[in-house]
Amino acid sequence: MSSFQVYIIQVSVGNHQWTVKHRYSDFHDLHEKLVSEKKIDKNLLPPKKIIGKNSKSLVEKRQKELEVYLQTLLLKFPVTAPKVLSHFLHFHLYVS
Repeated sequence: MSSFQVYIIQVSVGNHQWTVKHRYSDFHDLHEKLVSEKKIDKNLLPPKKIIGKNSKSLVEKRQKELEVYLQTLLLKFPVTAPKVLSHFLHFHLYVS
């Protein structure tokens, strides 16, 4: 039986705030697309950890790292986020 961690990330854009829930693999897929399409630094995404991946301290640390990752992406695209990032952050549900 395989278990996986879902990260709950608070997103804030202007006066709008919401949460998104994604597995690390979702972040990895997003990152791969942004690296190839938008030339994002391939080292920007926190690395995948195998040992102790579900320990509480690692989950909390990775949660913070993933929040910083998303904040960095939003700063990199201040006017218009790439479609793949907008979809990942569910902009279509919250920002008109």
